[in-house]
Amino acid sequence: MSYQSRVQDGSPGFTFSHFRNIIDGKPTATAETRNSTNPSTGRPNAPVPVSTKEDLDLAVNAARRALKGWSATPWDERKDVLLRFVDAVLERKEGFAKLLVEEQGKPLKFALSEIGAAARQVQGLAAIKLEDEVIVEEGGRKVIRRYVPVGVGGAIVPWNFPVTIMMLKLTHAVLTGNTIICKPSPFTPYTGLKLVELAQQFFPPGVVNVLSGDDNLGPWMTSHPGIDKISFTGSSATGRKVMESCSRTLKRVTLELGGKDPAIILPDVDIPLVAKQIAFYSFFNSGQICVATKRIYVHSSIAKEFTAALVSAAKSLKVGDGMEEGVFMGPVNNSMQYEKVLSFIDDVKKTGGEIVLGGTNDSAKFRYRAEDKDGQSGYFIDPTIVYNPSESSRIMREEPFGPVLPVVTWDDEEEVIKRANDTDMGLGASVWGRDVERAERIARRIEAGSVWVNEHIFGTAVAPFGGWKGSGVGVENGREGLVGWCNLQSLYVRGEVKSVL
Repeated sequence: MSYQSRVQDGSPGFTFSHFRNIIDGKPTATAETRNSTNPSTGRPNAPVPVSTKEDLDLAVNAARRALKGWSATPWDERKDVLLRFVDAVLERKEGFAKLLVEEQGKPLKFALSEIGAAARQVQGLAAIKLEDEVIVEEGGRKVIRRYVPVGVGGAIVPWNFPVTIMMLKLTHAVLTGNTIICKPSPFTPYTGLKLVELAQQFFPPGVVNVLSGDDNLGPWMTSHPGIDKISFTGSSATGRKVMESCSRTLKRVTLELGGKDPAIILPDVDIPLVAKQIAFYSFFNSGQICVATKRIYVHSSIAKEFTAALVSAAKSLKVGDGMEEGVFMGPVNNSMQYEKVLSFIDDVKKTGGEIVLGGTNDSAKFRYRAEDKDGQSGYFIDPTIVYNPSESSRIMREEPFGPVLPVVTWDDEEEVIKRANDTDMGLGASVWGRDVERAERIARRIEAGSVWVNEHIFGTAVAPFGGWKGSGVGVENGREGLVGWCNLQSLYVRGEVKSVL
């Protein structure tokens, strides 16, 4: 099956047709290539490079050569280059969004939103500035806190939001004076390769590099002695392997990992309104979001009514190819994830819990796999809702990273807080209720890096984002995220030498 893209070429000198590594400012080919799959059709996407250890060495050497000049470039000049690059991405927003649909599967309107959101996040981060700070000045001595670039960074990017997450990692690195090697997911390499190709029009050679590869490339990066920091977004299981590998060379590391995010529904909510919100935040991007609502705790006094409203809201969500009009949910991104999500549904059937929406393959309500007119198949799974599964079941304990949502009941406030916190993950959570004081009181006791009251997922570039417990190490965004790309130095300056005797 030959590759045929729906994406038209961009401006002269930059097209969406060919995909190559970028090392030291130049596009480079590899002896071996591979194809990812369009998750809506099962058809192969374009060939992309499969990088070798030698390619990684070349990229590391280029990044190290570029580091001296880039780290010495004034902050405001680095910021200006970054913002001009973002403007260029926005000028090609349509092309990037269509490419994102082909590789990731999300609907076009949300792909367009991702490009815009990524730009806003970068612009928000660029408004922050780390400068030398005098923290002590007394007795003829001045102590200065300095923020010194870590060096060469490695960005390992997942497949669920490949544009936003790559842009954020790139921004943290280059704004603070580091150079970077980006590794997009093997499932979604296309937008990442083109973003870095476009970046060469603005950044000096070697500052921003990108390598496409298979499952070998990530471990090569985490163990490479020439890379000083790894920023990884992905599963908690893989994050542990990344941290173990990085420890051998004492790399700095930021890990943004999985979540099992609870939403606690108080008995006073506007049921139809909140049910629609929960449906959105649970099934947006086909549930493939680290901070999606993944466990719903609804007060028993409204449980039946709320669940019925949630089912009604989920039924209205159109599932299909992301290029079709009105689609809310595209497919699950890849075959491995598709099979994983189905295994959660199978487990529910074995361990108990009432499947009140989806969960069967014998009706139009739910389809394991949809075939188009040419017999090609995509990884489609309709919204599935499970009522009152066992607290020890997989769907309550593990992250499916797909459109399968458990709903359970609660009565006692202390009890529901304990249940919400009874997980080794702690990424996000939300509490919903008209009694905002009560909702905030509960929210303050949830063990998670981000907790929302009467909303979910909202983020801002100036607020740090990261996980507690098994959901991560370090943060991205905010001043704290930028500091994570720096070595801190305390510089002590005396005006004259004084005897210590």
